[in-house]
Amino acid sequence: MRKKIQSVAVIGAGPAGASLAAYLAREGVRVALFDSAPESGLVVGESLVPAIVPFLRELGIEAEVASYSIRKPGATFTMPNRSEQMHFRFDEVRKARTSYSYNVPRDRFDASIRAAALAAGARRFPIRAQVDRGGDDALRLSAETLERTEGFLNEQPDWVVDASGRNRLAARRLGLPSESGQRRDTALFAHMEGIELDREGHVHTCLLEHGWSWRIPLPGRVSVGLVVAPDALAKFGDGPDQQFDTLLRHDPVTRVFSEHAKRLSPVSKYTNYQMRTLRGVGANWALVGDAFGFIDPVFSGGALIALDSAFELARAIRNGGDRAFRRYERHVLRHLHNWHRAVGHFYDGRLFTLFRVGNVMRETPPGRLMEPHFIKHLPRVFTGEATSGRYSVGLLNFMCEYGLARNDPAQLAVR
Repeated sequence: MRKKIQSVAVIGAGPAGASLAAYLAREGVRVALFDSAPESGLVVGESLVPAIVPFLRELGIEAEVASYSIRKPGATFTMPNRSEQMHFRFDEVRKARTSYSYNVPRDRFDASIRAAALAAGARRFPIRAQVDRGGDDALRLSAETLERTEGFLNEQPDWVVDASGRNRLAARRLGLPSESGQRRDTALFAHMEGIELDREGHVHTCLLEHGWSWRIPLPGRVSVGLVVAPDALAKFGDGPDQQFDTLLRHDPVTRVFSEHAKRLSPVSKYTNYQMRTLRGVGANWALVGDAFGFIDPVFSGGALIALDSAFELARAIRNGGDRAFRRYERHVLRHLHNWHRAVGHFYDGRLFTLFRVGNVMRETPPGRLMEPHFIKHLPRVFTGEATSGRYSVGLLNFMCEYGLARNDPAQLAVR
């Protein structure tokens, strides 16, 4: 049994780090929250899945988030050349615990969670924390970092949590093993006005000639993202702004919805959306959020993994036992694996092929018999309510493998 953890250094104040700080501070843990990230309104993860809403309630910020966000009732998917659309409403999901979500300005969303952490008693330090190896499998704050807490931490904390996101501070310092997904796409995105939407509040996902796009309605603007393989993207110009603007005018799908649009922001660029670290806990440290693993943004699961992993890690820290930390590690690894698998079904065309087959089958007697079971389990994988479970994810994987009725999924694969 480890000693009771009474002080924690959380390195990174994004949604994972800040929500973890809030949970721990409420329990009387001394939490130093290190926050060196520059503020930016352009952060991937503006569309939240319904399974996030209970965490917003737990943090006490749902009403605040709702006040500056767009209510999200569902999602719309568009096939190549706008040949077919699929509309997915959260309130149609059988036995769903939450039937809505939000599209959020990320700067304000992140600020709301940080404010909850500070209100709970965490202390924020706007500095870049440095860590050193403190043994074979331990971390310690550098002497300079400790000194800059001005006595709040007068000695090394009992626990160090890496919430540094894609910087993966602890993983690089300790040489932790990791694995990447098969995709190496580049995402370019910007905020725009004048973008056409098919359904109010819906996040819109479109398959393109090259890659896919997202449209996320936000107050006074729309977030538009283009996710494309690097070799295809290079054909559209030299820099992110030129590539984004040229591709938007070139593709027959994006050309329609952006005909009268104006870009309001510079273009942000993200690469390598699929990675997970294979160890998440050690002698006196743990990883949380993107520092543990991150996924492709297509189903908006990243923020859920951040908030869910923070909640589970807070529980493990309160327990303090080795078994609790191992349970936390297994939970997050399984969550990441399940999202990666679901993302794979999107890219290889199996998911949309299954949707097509389902639309036909529901008109048959066997289909009508099985439909209540399917709409209870399959959609809840993508709302996040069942993504860390076994049965719903297993059913989705089984149907994507064996339920395509001999249809070729390559026709709907992302190219």
